[in-house]
Amino acid sequence: MPLTSILPELRKARDAGYAVALFDVFDALAAEGVFAALEEKRSPGIAAIYSSAMDGPAAEAFSAFLIRMAERASVPVSVMLDHGRDLEQCRKALNWGFTDVMFDGSALDFDRNVAVSRRVVKEARGFGAGVEVELGTIGSGRDYQDYGARGRGFTDPDQAELFLRRTGADILAVAVGTAHGAYRGKPRLDYARIEEIRRRVDAPLVLHGGSGLSASQFQAAIRRGIAKVNVATNLVKSAGEAMAAAARRDKASYFALTRTLRESYRTEGSRYLQIFGSAGRG
Repeated sequence: MPLTSILPELRKARDAGYAVALFDVFDALAAEGVFAALEEKRSPGIAAIYSSAMDGPAAEAFSAFLIRMAERASVPVSVMLDHGRDLEQCRKALNWGFTDVMFDGSALDFDRNVAVSRRVVKEARGFGAGVEVELGTIGSGRDYQDYGARGRGFTDPDQAELFLRRTGADILAVAVGTAHGAYRGKPRLDYARIEEIRRRVDAPLVLHGGSGLSASQFQAAIRRGIAKVNVATNLVKSAGEAMAAAARRDKASYFALTRTLRESYRTEGSRYLQIFGSAGRG
């Protein structure tokens, strides 16, 4: 299919009450598993490269591989930079052909976050790319009991409205009770906050830190306005466990391990697509 921004698909998802998945991939085998899941479930989706993987010697070649895979897909698939650290990294992704970029200025103060986000948006407009920004502090699962569980750093609906108006960004990642990585304790989502932000802004809302939530928590968040969900930790964890088990079997081999990695991403990816309600929407 023609390679385009994921933004139209996110708007469809928001209006119809499902969510589009972003899957972070770190190699070709994981990417093949993700694309197989999207094709099998006839779902739109996003293959993403995390910011820390953008500086490796093979990063540009891997990006080109993802873009080619997306172009060959029979369902809408976009290629996105996840958690871009600065304007320069977002610019690099745009020049490499990414359809969308995320700039994560959540560690900056409000005014500085606005200033850099606005510059990223201006750059992206020349490429026809969508821009996701983050407001609030999603944080790390290892700090969850001291941070997210207490409601610290959550996205303020008033600020969200002002932030989008000043930046012109297309997509908003919100802090509503999730965290990146494995949780210490059980995650508790502020559903009322999601509803209020959705009421106040038109941009599709994004839930980061999805690994560790139950299917019912995902679906409750989606019903209240989440249109995109990022998944990385659980995909990596599940694939690692599956490969370790395969390595312990008789006649373990390189090819058995690579098949296991690909199949784990396909299986787990398919499961998330069903949970998010995007299966059959592509």
